[in-house]
Amino acid sequence: MIELQHINKVYHSKAGDLQALTDINLSIGEGEIFGIIGLSGAGKSTLVRCINMLETPTSGTVIVDGKNMTTMSQSELRKARQNIGMIFQHFNLLSTRTVYGNVAFPLEIQGMSKDEIKKKVDPLLELVGLTDRGDHYPSQLSGGQKQRVGIARALASNPKVLLCDEATSALDPQTTESILTLLRDINKRLNITIVMITHQMNVVKEICDHIAVIEGGKIIEQGTMFDIFTNPQNPTTKEFVATTQHEELPDIIARLPLKKNYEPGDDAYVRLHFIGESAKEPVIATLIKKYDINVNIIAGNLENLQEIPYGTLLIGMDADEAHMKKAMDYLHENKLQIEVIGYVR
Repeated sequence: MIELQHINKVYHSKAGDLQALTDINLSIGEGEIFGIIGLSGAGKSTLVRCINMLETPTSGTVIVDGKNMTTMSQSELRKARQNIGMIFQHFNLLSTRTVYGNVAFPLEIQGMSKDEIKKKVDPLLELVGLTDRGDHYPSQLSGGQKQRVGIARALASNPKVLLCDEATSALDPQTTESILTLLRDINKRLNITIVMITHQMNVVKEICDHIAVIEGGKIIEQGTMFDIFTNPQNPTTKEFVATTQHEELPDIIARLPLKKNYEPGDDAYVRLHFIGESAKEPVIATLIKKYDINVNIIAGNLENLQEIPYGTLLIGMDADEAHMKKAMDYLHENKLQIEVIGYVR
């Protein structure tokens, strides 16, 4: 549905050139929810605005629904943008128009009649749960309701792509959850391709099929949501993932003089990652019974990632050298991801 090929964006000014994007290559499939995550200033908003050509790339190719956006005239772009809806962090609603009027606005610009507009707007207000708010003004709405208006307005032209630029950043956690649920429902009902731009890892974790991490205008890592969360490679990606998994070491462990290498007589502190069926195995019980090893469970967490069980467990292990080696071998054989935090006498 969306292909970005070697996208570069340079801003020119008297103070010098600023390279906002460097050699961006992304492929986003039809009907998927794709997350682009990065810190402020990473280039993610510039990137999403290149998709609908609100920002013209300095070089590279943007293809949406099989059409090369970078070679279009302005009139062709205006028509092509009707297939690309967009919602924003601060809603961008017209304060002098009602909810109904805001949703109807893009249809009025297209020259539709009042009857045609009503046939479009009424189902959209029902879809986003605002049937009883049609005659209200933005000032009378909560933040979540305003974003629902923004979503309805973005869907008015029956777009094939919905771009969400920090769409939940101004909302509280409970409202964010309701908006993500709505977007997931819209994605399934309409088979619309959604691109989520965010700095919140919980957002992409909750809703996205694939993720790309952007830093300094470059894509530093990308993959399926499950792969990114269970096996991040880049240090920045690992930091993002850590914000959702509460993997900070307890003070009692963090204060220990941990070593990188094992010596006979040491205790080992290990974080285990359980994925899929391994999350259901009695690993700790087996360690204790079969390998004569003392295990101290320090912290743990279990959740579902796209309906696949995924858990983490921080443990301390105490055994002689031979049993410690057998225990580590057993953990590897069971296809657990093992992160050795350190050793201490």
